[in-house]
Amino acid sequence: MTAPIDSALSGRRVERLTGGRRLLIRLSGGVEVSVENDFRLAGPAEVEHFYPGLGMQPSGGLPELVGARLAAARVTPAGALVLAFDTGHTLTVAPDGPAHPWAVATADGPLFTAQAGGYLTAQGH
Repeated sequence: MTAPIDSALSGRRVERLTGGRRLLIRLSGGVEVSVENDFRLAGPAEVEHFYPGLGMQPSGGLPELVGARLAAARVTPAGALVLAFDTGHTLTVAPDGPAHPWAVATADGPLFTAQAGGYLTAQGH
């Protein structure tokens, strides 16, 4: 699943981040990455942990991603989403947790949806 998700996301610019009960990453071209599960952001100087289920606002290194480009995207064999940015940050979403730990969508509907337990569905790929 790495090749389709990488081709769908790589090169896109982060236009906006919003928080709440999920992290929403709005990318160029009308693509959105929604993160409902716990995730970690590894940067050049530190690793930060975020828990959207508890409510969150983009803080720490997250605001540095606005304007950054996705250098690579992949799904691990266990179902974790790994996004690498040109800033040197890597955002990793754990595969277990809520019914849909993470998803990638456009205005036309979902492209990739993670299911609890590490399963992944891909629409149109």
